[in-house]
Parts: sequence; structure tokens; C-alpha cells
Amino acid sequence: MRFTIEQRFAAPVDEVARAYADPALYASFVGMHKLSKPEVLDHRVDGDVVRLDVRYRFVGELSSAARAVIDPSRLSWIERSSHDLAERRTEFSMLPDHYRDRFRCQGSYRFEAVDDASSARHGEADLRVKALLVAHAVESAIVSGLEEHLVDEVPMVEAFLHGG
Repeated sequence: MRFTIEQRFAAPVDEVARAYADPALYASFVGMHKLSKPEVLDHRVDGDVVRLDVRYRFVGELSSAARAVIDPSRLSWIERSSHDLAERRTEFSMLPDHYRDRFRCQGSYRFEAVDDASSARHGEADLRVKALLVAHAVESAIVSGLEEHLVDEVPMVEAFLHGG
């Protein structure tokens, strides 16, 4: 399933792009509806390129269709990302801790200025679940959860940038 997302931030574009490459941002992601606090596993900087590995754990409710093929207690993954700050672009893949043979997701984000004081992050990704008869339902549930998570992120990123 291919999907797109867009987030809008009340902050300049370069500040938002740098925030997503900063491990401290992920420590501020607390109280999200369906995810536990992320855990930064690796952070490497090479000039304008920042590589991050961040582990996420799902803590929300799954639909019965999703529970038929996924044990919620085993729903965790590492988001491996490469942030090119000069290009304002991020490539990422989601590497499941479990179910590696049944799940794949990769994509990219690009950051763009809306005006001097606001910006947008546009994302495109491809998510695939292998599950007889319920793959599309599971993919839809995961994408819906990701969209909710990304909505929750916006005020947290803005607070992080404003020192809150």
C-alpha cells in the first residue's frame, strides 16, 4: 500500500529538518496514543548527513483483523533513517523486531518552507504486509495508526523547537 502524508509546522523549515535529526527530539515524544516513548539506538553524523536508528513499540489497541496475524506484544520496530540536512530530505525504512518475513515499509520525507515562519514535511512510503486474506485490512490499520502518530508529533516538535 502506497501512502502519503503531510505535516505542517509553525517553525522555519531548517529548524524542523534539524529537529528530526536530533536524538533529543525523540526523548520528548511522551504520552502518544499508540506508541511508547521512542528509544534512540544509534546516532551518527557525517557532515550534513545524520543517521538515526530509533525503536518504537506499539501500545495501542489493534483491530481483530490485525490481531489475527500480529501479537500486539511483539509489535516493535526500528526506524532507520538518513537525514540529508542540506537537501532537506530523509530516507527511512522500518525494520520489524518480529515478523520480518511479513512486513516491509520504506519511504522518504522532504521538508519545504511554507513561508519564513512555517514549513511542511511531505512523506511518501510503501508498506506491505503478507497475511492471507487480511493483508489489506492490516495495512490500512497500520497506515491509519501512523497517520495518527504523525498528527500527534506536530505539537511535540513545535514545543521542542520553542524550548518547551
